[in-house]
Amino acid sequence: MSITIEQKKLVQTTWKSVLPISDIAADIFYDRLFETAPNVAHLFDKVNMSKQKKHLMATLNTAVQGLDNLDRLVPILEHLGARHQKYGVENYDYYNVVGSALLYTLEQGLGEEYNSDVAA
Repeated sequence: MSITIEQKKLVQTTWKSVLPISDIAADIFYDRLFETAPNVAHLFDKVNMSKQKKHLMATLNTAVQGLDNLDRLVPILEHLGARHQKYGVENYDYYNVVGSALLYTLEQGLGEEYNSDVAA
């Protein structure tokens, strides 16, 4: 995994703008996820969505902060992927949908701060 210093700074700076709206961002994310991929909704049937939204934002925060130490972050993300496989995440298409929902969340949540650099 490789990330430039500029990319890391951009992600971390952008994340600082997301933190104050983290509850709203989580709502936007899951609304968009279920709108664009209703086939994943069954994975959340027995999930307390209020807690799940907090878990999402905490996990994203861990990932963003972990960009300073990729050797430590990669095993965390690998473990997260293994857990999601146990939850029923069946194929890589789910990850594409999640990525799209995250970008949509940034676009909606950041407004004018969202630009082509953030989208990349």
